[in-house]
Amino acid sequence: MSDSKIIEVQHITKRFKGLTAVKDVSFSVREGGITGMIGPNGAGKSTTFNMICGYYPPTEGKIFYKGQDITDKKAYEYTNMKIARTFQIMKPLKNLSVLENVVASSYFGHAAAKNEREAKERAMEILQFTGLYEKRHILSKDMGTPDQKRLEMARALATRPEMLFLDENMAGLNPAETEAAIQLIRKINESGVTIFLIEHIMQAVVSLCEEVIVLHHGEKIAEGTPAQVMNDPYVMEVYLGKKEGANA
Repeated sequence: MSDSKIIEVQHITKRFKGLTAVKDVSFSVREGGITGMIGPNGAGKSTTFNMICGYYPPTEGKIFYKGQDITDKKAYEYTNMKIARTFQIMKPLKNLSVLENVVASSYFGHAAAKNEREAKERAMEILQFTGLYEKRHILSKDMGTPDQKRLEMARALATRPEMLFLDENMAGLNPAETEAAIQLIRKINESGVTIFLIEHIMQAVVSLCEEVIVLHHGEKIAEGTPAQVMNDPYVMEVYLGKKEGANA
């Protein structure tokens, strides 16, 4: 894994009509690795994610991708920069099949398919990779949550990203489904894609991430390896609602 930083976030702040959702947050994402962001509900994770992905411009601060200032780039420009993301609320093309969903995504990005044959070949390859090949003819609206989340990743991969943002891809999954999702995310990373994820499921964070950033009330309160973060007294207090050693 490279020591170079693929994403650098410098002192970003986001205010919504006077409410500060994120305050002076800085961190970097190492190229080739898996970095996670955690925090209680309302910590500012999604707002931070959306700023980095071009959905909200920061009120203050800068965002760099491979050394280039992308602070004012729009979300639709990201696929051409080899960046893709998934959404917490899945938005497949509901009346299209799994295969058709991935074919449609293949026409976007820096390596957009030039014709239908190329798009279909790429889609079939990605469906094999993500374990959805056997379900390629099912309408996406008829699939359960685990498969819809897998389809969300397949659609992102169809744009041939080098950087993939995953927004709570394991929410609502049972332990077996979570483990399958962990294996797929690891496989995507091993194929050469840098991953930055927001996740509530600690098993996944500990299993996947080399670096973890913790937000609370819109501010970064900790950063380090999963072990360092999980043993931080303030992080424990935030998550468990009590100080270490305090009476239950």
